[in-house]
Amino acid sequence: MELSIKLSTLVLTILFTGLSAGLCFTWSNAVTTGIGRLDDLGYLSAFQQMNRTILNPMFFIVFFGPLPLDLVNIYLFKSASSTIIWLLILATVIYFLGVVLITIFGNVPLNEMLDKTNLGSASIEELKSLRDAFENKWNRLHQIRIISSGISFLLLLISLIQISKL
Repeated sequence: MELSIKLSTLVLTILFTGLSAGLCFTWSNAVTTGIGRLDDLGYLSAFQQMNRTILNPMFFIVFFGPLPLDLVNIYLFKSASSTIIWLLILATVIYFLGVVLITIFGNVPLNEMLDKTNLGSASIEELKSLRDAFENKWNRLHQIRIISSGISFLLLLISLIQISKL
């Protein structure tokens, strides 16, 4: 297969992984930090609306796109040096475990718990209890996604550098 097609696929993977890492970093650095200063109702309402808004085709393509693209890269570069293959495999495994699985089995259930709550009819105590059950756990899981997406992005960049030396 032509090298330009392989490189284009890798660059697209790096772009999507970088966008995901940037989204994760920005969400933690600005969004959750900012709304964390709100009272319980304000925090939960804001988070509920952001969770509803982010579920759109562009988000799904960028956030989940790196995984199938990573697998394609492993296939396309199967004849490359073992260093490049291992960088690609490691980037894939880290993204899968630390971003995709954490999202599906950690953050999404918390988001769904929050989404099912009618915040307008909840008492002050119920709001505090919901926030206590949601915020710290969600943020801890999200830290794993930040680190994992960043490491995956870095490994992909290193693989591109290694490929460019060929």
